[in-house]
Amino acid sequence: MGPGEFGLDAPTLDALAKELVAAAEGGPQIALVIGGGNIYRGMAAAAAGMDRATGDYMGMLATVFNSLAVQEALERNGAHTRVLSALDVREVSEPYIRRRAIRHLEKNRIVIFAAGTGNPYFTTDTAAALRALEIGADAILMAKNGVRGVYDGDPRTDPNAKFLPELTHLQAIERGLRVMDTTALSLCMDNNLPIHVFELAPGKTARALYGDHDGTIIASTEGEAR
Repeated sequence: MGPGEFGLDAPTLDALAKELVAAAEGGPQIALVIGGGNIYRGMAAAAAGMDRATGDYMGMLATVFNSLAVQEALERNGAHTRVLSALDVREVSEPYIRRRAIRHLEKNRIVIFAAGTGNPYFTTDTAAALRALEIGADAILMAKNGVRGVYDGDPRTDPNAKFLPELTHLQAIERGLRVMDTTALSLCMDNNLPIHVFELAPGKTARALYGDHDGTIIASTEGEAR
């Protein structure tokens, strides 16, 4: 969104694309799961009182919209990409097939997973955890807007909120920390998949890809992911 309240901000999109392209040149295989909040916020009034499943499908379509925008920005900056969608929109993306996704990564293409899990009642967080496990990712890198990482409260409203540089999946679940939803955290915990939470700010995405960030690390046991 950049400075806007909803929609897409072209300079923000282009800056993120440039950073990802430069980071990918160093060797890491990158797969993206993109939310749809920037689009869905603009539809919030229309969605009030709507059936939950219908609203969730609208949200999934919003992620397809965003995925195509990110794909275009990445390719404009020199990357090779593929969008794989959990909903069937073959005119603009490939259907999600696990082995196909892995093959694209092996060919050093940036893969963008669209439409969440393809099912209502599941969040983009859960989609990220599921896809990460399916492709054998080393970690989930979770970019947060305007915050350094995980706090024990909301730093935007609570000046005494304490920054947490490291914690376990179980601690995040038990303390009700709003990092990811419980389903996603449980998936990561059960499969020993670390989560790196960092601020979505210039330069920090590339640093996070190489394990160099000042955010929060969530792992099965404290100290394990460092």
